[in-house]
Amino acid sequence: MKAIIIRYSEIHLKGNNKEYFESALISNLKTALKGFDLQFGRSNARYVLRNFDESLTPQIIDCVKNVFGVHSLSVAEEVPSTLEDIRAAAIALAPKRGSFKVSTNRADKRFPLHSMDLSAEIGGDVLENNSALTVNLHNPDHVINIDIRENGKTFVFRDVIRGVNGMPVGTGGKAVAMLSGGIDSPVAMYMMAKRGMSLRAVHFHSFPYTSAQAKQKVLDLAAIVKKYTLRMTVDVVSFTEIQTAIHERCPEEYMITIMRRFMMRIAEKLARINGCGAVVTGESLGQVASQTLESITSTNAVAHIPVFRPLIGFDKEEIIDIAHKIGTYETSILPYEDCCTIFLPKRPVTKPRLSAVEKVESALDVETLVQNALQNVETVVIE
Repeated sequence: MKAIIIRYSEIHLKGNNKEYFESALISNLKTALKGFDLQFGRSNARYVLRNFDESLTPQIIDCVKNVFGVHSLSVAEEVPSTLEDIRAAAIALAPKRGSFKVSTNRADKRFPLHSMDLSAEIGGDVLENNSALTVNLHNPDHVINIDIRENGKTFVFRDVIRGVNGMPVGTGGKAVAMLSGGIDSPVAMYMMAKRGMSLRAVHFHSFPYTSAQAKQKVLDLAAIVKKYTLRMTVDVVSFTEIQTAIHERCPEEYMITIMRRFMMRIAEKLARINGCGAVVTGESLGQVASQTLESITSTNAVAHIPVFRPLIGFDKEEIIDIAHKIGTYETSILPYEDCCTIFLPKRPVTKPRLSAVEKVESALDVETLVQNALQNVETVVIE
């Protein structure tokens, strides 16, 4: 019978808390697999999917391998733990040519043959069945894996498919992530979700200066990120009034800095409203004017909860590589503007002093502008 074996990542390091993390991972796997007709089971430190439509195996694998906390998975033949059944399964799975070895994990110590002895025996049977094969114990082209479990069943498989590792989403707290239409912010969300954080996104939209396509682009990015976070809600905040006020009453060179401070204030308030304990941004130190140490200090000054910047030490090429890997890059580079490109100053201040920023910002009714923005939030649940 075909089965899919799922192995978890660093959960095994969690000691007395292991059960909590396992429960979260099982819940997330079941969420990812919702819609598939299959049986979900456990085999000690492994989870096993059975009784599924084998024609849907690629889709099932794609869902499982992107669940944070999954180390690897394999499509296996599950057979009774008898030498005859193991031999037949190994011969059926053996490659047609090239070099191979047999690797055995004997979790059930009642099995009469030790691991090395069983590997040698099965390897001999495979060779006898196909003289085109050769044995290479150190660098084989193929590996036939035999996993003898304690329940009287054995898994026989060849391929080990890597998962995304990390910690199960939901075990690392909740945060609001600033999601623009660029390359960086979806990657930042992915990185924090990988450490177990549940995320809710906030997007700042400046209609009519930014188009409906720009907003849809962000929702499309959120849908891609949901593949890893499993759930996604986006709060779309109207930012037009704030940007217009800054443009009319503040020096042009301070516009980006003050915009970022407003975004941080609003993100923090949304975090508190929704039970989140942090804000996540896609900033990378020195990448643009608003991401210098002085600019980040000015933005942080209005925050009263932790602000996570998982990309702070990444260069652009590293961020782009991850964006390609997670599937957000092609959407991120679509040519639809976001609110940060509106009223863009020719020479933004790169090393703003906090006292100077606060003086410039004093020309604005900050509290009223923030409250007005919060009264015009569109909440979009990504299905």
